[in-house]
Parts: sequence; structure tokens; C-alpha cells
Amino acid sequence: MLILGIESTAHTLGVSIVERHGERYVVRSNEKRVYTTHGEGLIPAKISEHHISVIDELFRDALGKASVMLDDIDLVAYSIGPGIGHTLRIGAAIARSIALQRGKPVVGVNHCIAHLEVGRVLTPARDPVLLYVSGANTQIIAFDAGRYRIFGETLDMGVGNFIDSIGRLLGIGFPAGPRIEELARKGERYIELPYTIKGMDISLGGLYTNIKQKIELKKYRIEDLAYSIQETVFAMLIEAAERAMAHTGKDELLLGGGVACNSRLQEMARIMTKERGAKSFAPEKQFLLDNAAMIAITGGMMHAAGVQPLKPRDMIIKPYQRTEEVEVIWR
Repeated sequence: MLILGIESTAHTLGVSIVERHGERYVVRSNEKRVYTTHGEGLIPAKISEHHISVIDELFRDALGKASVMLDDIDLVAYSIGPGIGHTLRIGAAIARSIALQRGKPVVGVNHCIAHLEVGRVLTPARDPVLLYVSGANTQIIAFDAGRYRIFGETLDMGVGNFIDSIGRLLGIGFPAGPRIEELARKGERYIELPYTIKGMDISLGGLYTNIKQKIELKKYRIEDLAYSIQETVFAMLIEAAERAMAHTGKDELLLGGGVACNSRLQEMARIMTKERGAKSFAPEKQFLLDNAAMIAITGGMMHAAGVQPLKPRDMIIKPYQRTEEVEVIWR
């Protein structure tokens, strides 16, 4: 079976062709175009304009790399939510168009769950706790009683948005994560920062205000601030994830989301799980970042389990869909 995946939850528009052989998935192409900016954050209207301008080129590249035609596709999967309404509508419109013009079955995929499922398929992890850290999403997720449950999350802003907001204060553009990581490697001392964790939930709003004040004072090296930000925020995330592992009794930690590309966060995850006698996993970078292959893989699982294709009028978007709202019948 050939599955076409479409990812459009935020700044990334992705198209992927994945081939399913039973429970095995082969990624034949995983193309994307990413909206970036040097002086501002995510402006939905501008992201939409970007996505629309690259759709044709993106489809040509994805189909060409996979050496298939659109008529060869057996199933279409698109990101139904959560995400930015402006961009989600683009993916839904593409899926609806293919369904109407080519008669292809279509399923809608939860973006957060897709981050977990691509990790389960492409790493040895089988029943992990997922530490999902991206722009708007910061969640600790695990499978329980037929659904993926959120055991912990941010109480205010997602860790990726937090880092990008700091990046704007520092004038280093969007996305700021790679640049913050680079600066942190040159840090020489830890600057004490607020550490706010409540059970398995974290809060970043107070930390953002504190850092903003420190930047305005101009008393601290940017490199030291970047180092301190990483050490503080990642320690909060790992502490919350460890509590979730203890609570659920699971012995695998899976990292997902763009922030999980950070080498220091991966290192801290390995240290924590080793001390617990557990294991830490992370798929390669292209599958940590927002991508369409994870949408295609999850769509394939859903279809194989009997999830019924959507009718064109039901190909809607759900910008605020929660992870636990989705009944997981494929596990």
C-alpha cells in the first residue's frame, strides 16, 4: 500500500510517500518546506502564503523522489490538528481535492500522536513514555486504557515557543532553537533561573519574564544565558518525564518534536534513563521535526485497524484537538 502524508500544522508544509508492508513501513520520500523569518515570529497569514506558494513544487519533489504518480496512491493522510487554523486548512483542502478528483480514501491524523507513532515504528521503542517537545506543544504522553493519555504538560507556553520568544528578544530570528544550542555550547557559567515544576507539569511564563529582565540589564553574556536556559528548562522536562515513567511503570522514554533535536536534551534523557535501568530513544532528526512521513505512517496504522475513511464534507480541521480525545483502536 502506498500512503500519501500531508503535514501542515504550523511553519512546515510536508508531503511524504510511505509504503506499507503489513506492520513494516518504508519511507520513500519525506519532503518539506519550512517558513522562516529573521525578525518576527509565526504570523499565520504569512505562513499560509508561504505554504500555498510551494505546494506544486513540493508535490513534484515528493512524488518524483518516490517514483510514483498521484494515481498510484492508495491512501491519503493529513494532519487534522492540533495546530494553526490557517495552515491546517491548507492540508485539509489538498486532501479533500485529491479525494474529490482522484477518488482516494482519506484519514485525518492527530499530529501529537503521529510524533509518538513514528518513534515506535522507526526505533526499538514499543511502549514508551513520550516526551513531546515542539513549538506549541509540551506534553508527556503514554498509552493507557485505549488512548494516549497526557500525564504532564506545560501550564502556559510550549517549550519551542518559549525558546523562539527568547530568540526574538536576542534578535537571532526564527526558529531560534539551533542558535540557542550553539550559543549554549560556549557558556561558561550557570546563572540561577526560576525552576517551576508542579508534579508532572511545568511552567515557563515566569522564567521568560525573568530572562527578559536579565537581557534588558545587559549584565550577562548571551552564551551564559543560553547555557542556563537549556540546563534549567531541560532539567524540568526530564524530571517530569522521569516521574511519568515511575507513575506508569514504563521503562522506555521516547523523544519527539523539534526541540528534541537538541543534543543536550538527548544527553540528559540518556543519563536519566540509564540511572533508572531504562532506555531512551529518539528517531533521526527528519522524523523529530514536523514531517509528513509520521502522518502517513499513523494514517496507515489507522486504516489497517479499520478506521473508516472520511467523506469530503467531514475533512475538517481540529486546531485544539487534545491527544486523549482520539480513540486508539490500532493498539
